[in-house]
Amino acid sequence: QVQLVESGGGLVQPGGSLRLSCAASGSIFSIIAMGWYRQAPGKQRELVATITSGGTTNYAESVKGRFTISRDSAKNTVHLQMSSLKPEDTAVYYCKTITPRYTYWGQGTQVTVSS
Repeated sequence: QVQLVESGGGLVQPGGSLRLSCAASGSIFSIIAMGWYRQAPGKQRELVATITSGGTTNYAESVKGRFTISRDSAKNTVHLQMSSLKPEDTAVYYCKTITPRYTYWGQGTQVTVSS
């Protein structure tokens, strides 16, 4: 069994910053990639950023230059540094971990950008 524990969400003013973290634990033998997705009310879940085991990153156009994804492979942890936050970044952010056999999702953490 694999568990993903997310942390770091909250309320921030426009232009502010937040750092999300996701720690994977359990029977993990190999991780192909980790990433963050988000879902705003009334919208579909969308990709925010991903990072592979080799360090290759991918970002949604809407967050390029503002968000940075990083990974601590030794701790099976992925971080998302979010800067210059906008109200449209408001959503529940989900951590995703891909292994050779399964894909796992975290429970989600709320990020609200509002003055």
